[in-house]
Amino acid sequence: MKRSIYTAAQALLLICCITTGCNKAPQATGGNQYETYTVSPADRTLESDYSATIRGKQDIEIYPQVSGTLTQLCVQEGEQVKKGQTLFIIDQVPYIAALQTADANVEAAEAGYATAELTYKSRQELYKENVISEFDLTTAKNNMLTAKAQLSQAKAQQLSAKNNLSYTVVKSPSDGVAGTLPYRVGALVSSAIPQPLTTISDNSDMYVYFSMTENQLLSLIRQYGTKEAAIKQMPEIRLQLNDGSIYGEPGKIETISGVIDQNTGTVSLRAVFPNKQGLLHSGGVGNVIIPVTRKGCLVIPQTATFEIQDKVFAYKVVDGKAVSVTIEVTRVNGGKEYIVENGLQAGDVIVAEGVGIMREGTEIIPKNTTQAGAGNATANQSKEDKQ
Repeated sequence: MKRSIYTAAQALLLICCITTGCNKAPQATGGNQYETYTVSPADRTLESDYSATIRGKQDIEIYPQVSGTLTQLCVQEGEQVKKGQTLFIIDQVPYIAALQTADANVEAAEAGYATAELTYKSRQELYKENVISEFDLTTAKNNMLTAKAQLSQAKAQQLSAKNNLSYTVVKSPSDGVAGTLPYRVGALVSSAIPQPLTTISDNSDMYVYFSMTENQLLSLIRQYGTKEAAIKQMPEIRLQLNDGSIYGEPGKIETISGVIDQNTGTVSLRAVFPNKQGLLHSGGVGNVIIPVTRKGCLVIPQTATFEIQDKVFAYKVVDGKAVSVTIEVTRVNGGKEYIVENGLQAGDVIVAEGVGIMREGTEIIPKNTTQAGAGNATANQSKEDKQ
C-alpha cells in the first residue's frame, strides 16, 4: 500500500515538472524575437514644392488711343472674348466730323492739283511756241508740285481721321477673358488714364512662375549636364492649387532664367500648364511640385526609428544586440519612409519593430529580415527635409 502511494506521488511530481518546463520554454526563447530590416540601396522619387504665381499666357492691358467719353460697354467682367470683338465705344461724333472735314480737304486738294497740272501742260505747249518764257513754265511746274504736295498732306490727314474714328471702337487684340472694368459709361478717358479700360488675359495656357535657390539650380544642372538639357529632359511637373488640391493637368518647365537675383539669391523659372477647363486664373497662387529621382539611396521604414530631442535614432544589430545609432534622414512618402543620408551603410541590419520601448544592448533574435524594394517608388518630400 505504501509503495503504491509513493509511486503515485513520484508520477505526480514528474507531471508537474514536465508541465512547468513546457510553460517556461517559450518565455525563454520568444521574448527577444524581433522583425529586422537589412539596409540596401533603392530608387526613390522625391517631390519638392516651390511657391508659384499664376499668370495668363498673355495679359494685355487695354488703353484707349483717342480721348473722349465712353458711350458703350460691350463686355462684362470675366466674359470670354474673341480676337477683334468690340469691347468699348468712345463718343464718335467729333471724330466723324473730323473725318468729313478731312474728306473735303482731299477733294479740294485733288481739284487744285488737277488745275495746276492742266496749267503746267498748257504752259509747256506755249513754251514750245516761244509764247512764254522759261520762268513762266518753271513757275507753272512748281505750282503743280505744290498742289500735289497739298493733296498728299490732305490724304494723310484723311487717313489720320479715319484711324482716330476707328480707335473709338476699342477691340480685343486676342482671345481671352476680360478683367475688371474700372470705367463706366460717361467717363472721360484718354491714353493717359491711370488704369487700363480692362485687361484681356489669354488663359488657354497659363504661365506659372516660381524660383529656386542657386544651390538647387546647380544641383539640377549637375544632374542633367546643362540648363538646356534640364529643360528638355525634366519630367512633367504638377501644380498644387491654393485650396490644397492638385491640378488635373501636368505642366512642363519652359524657361530657366540665366541671371541670379542678387537680392534674393534665386533664379526664376517659368512653366506652362494647359487650361482647357478655365480652372486657372491669372493672378492666382499655388505650389509647383517637381519630381527628383534619387538612385541607389538607403531607404528604411519610419517605424524602425525613434526621435529624442529632434534627433532620429535607429537600433543596429551588432553581435546579436541592439546598438542605437544617430542617423540623418530625409522624409519621404509622407513620413512613412526615410532616406538615410548619414549613420547607416548598405548591409547594416536594424530592428524594425518595437524600437520605441527597446533598451540599449537588448539581445535580438531575428524573426525574419526584410530588405528595401529595388524598384522605383514615388515619395512626397516634406518641407522639413532633414531631421
